[in-house]
Amino acid sequence: MTGSKMTTMTTDQMRTARERGESKTDMVSLRQNKLDGIEPEDDEDSPDATLLMREAIAKRRAGRPAGSGNKEQVAIRFDKDVLSSFRASGPGWQTRMNDALREWLNTHSHA
Repeated sequence: MTGSKMTTMTTDQMRTARERGESKTDMVSLRQNKLDGIEPEDDEDSPDATLLMREAIAKRRAGRPAGSGNKEQVAIRFDKDVLSSFRASGPGWQTRMNDALREWLNTHSHA
């Protein structure tokens, strides 16, 4: 990448530049290569990084990670002071609230 000039643009700026015909990227060629299953060339400065990035992208899944399957989402109302106290304890407050409810269940008879 010797001699190339690095610039920073937002996605909107890049889209606008492409619409004005200022983009130097040959989008038609890129789309056709994708349809033909042609992979981009490895980065000459770091071919190992290119391979690692492709592997990481292939493994990545969109969305949230799969849960344990033991939880059920419900809508419930708590007093503001109770929620404030748990939230003030920082990240993981929902797990701590669940643990507190479980502890209560263990110390009280089930009807």
